[in-house]
Amino acid sequence: MNIIDKYILKKYLSTFVVMLSLFAPIGIIIDVSEKINKMIENKIPLTDILVYYFHFTIYFMNLLFPIFLFLSVIWFTSKLANDTEIIAILSSGISFTRFLRPFLIGASIISVVVLLMGFFIVPKASEGFNNFRYTYLRGDGKQAMRGDNTDVYRQISDSEFIYVNSFNPETKTAYSFSYEKFKKDKLEHKISASRIQWNPKTKNYTMYDYVKRTVGELGDKIEKADQKDAKFSFDLADLTPVVYIAETLTLGELNQFIEKEKKRGSSNINVYLVVLYKKFSIPVSAFILTIIAVAVSAMKRRGGMGLSLAIGIGLAFAFVFFDKIFGTLAEKSSFPPLLAVWFPNIVFGILAIFLLRNAKR
Repeated sequence: MNIIDKYILKKYLSTFVVMLSLFAPIGIIIDVSEKINKMIENKIPLTDILVYYFHFTIYFMNLLFPIFLFLSVIWFTSKLANDTEIIAILSSGISFTRFLRPFLIGASIISVVVLLMGFFIVPKASEGFNNFRYTYLRGDGKQAMRGDNTDVYRQISDSEFIYVNSFNPETKTAYSFSYEKFKKDKLEHKISASRIQWNPKTKNYTMYDYVKRTVGELGDKIEKADQKDAKFSFDLADLTPVVYIAETLTLGELNQFIEKEKKRGSSNINVYLVVLYKKFSIPVSAFILTIIAVAVSAMKRRGGMGLSLAIGIGLAFAFVFFDKIFGTLAEKSSFPPLLAVWFPNIVFGILAIFLLRNAKR
């Protein structure tokens, strides 16, 4: 890289860091003002609050990363244009494509950082952020944390199915339990119980009003007991995982979790796939938004930086709007999660190509 490349790259990264440093405290102040009454009312320990805001900062910056990046590029590129530095650079014989090189290098650095954070750091921050909110700040937090925990029917393997009428995550107890084991599409045996409870010490389950029916060629065999201990290959907590479980898993854990949920026939599989695909789509958006920001703000305008910033803010919020709308569409309908997650990048990628071609002229 030459001197101009280093100069632009330094401006790119430093402005982005400053933008994060400015908006993160604002986000914390707004959040504190909204939640201070709940915190005082619930007598939340100061250490828990400090840990929460550490996780909140990471979660907040990752959530609004596209807006921060876009505005920072718009800001310093507009400043370069207004100071006629870009005109001087292009007049020296450097093409607009060559002028983009340090911007793309900066986008690459930020993309790698965001990618690694999304794999390993953001999941832990998301867990701390959501656990705090559901534990302290919501009246029905612990119940809402598990979503709908009634009439749960799950496939736990190729030949095993379980059903519970309701599940209490606090006591690790499920009610109206039934377990069915098949062999070559034929029922081998069925176990039912009025309730089943997990025993942490012995690592097994206790079934109450136990009934086991074994299907035979000449007749069925019935076994009954008031109480019976047994071991199963499922975890009661997995029957109704927390609603934000996918956000709290690292890449490897998330892939394993999704495979397990696919085998179980989970109805929330699209929610988990959206989280997985976004880990890769968000870093790619850094390149697209950088190109759009440079193309929009590289030309000196009569309205100055204000006009460029207005255009940038509009495009940035449009990107976030598309991202949220199509993400929700994939989670709540049969819309393909992969297409939903990548659709904003596709649309704004086409826009980036169009703006870049006009900027070159």
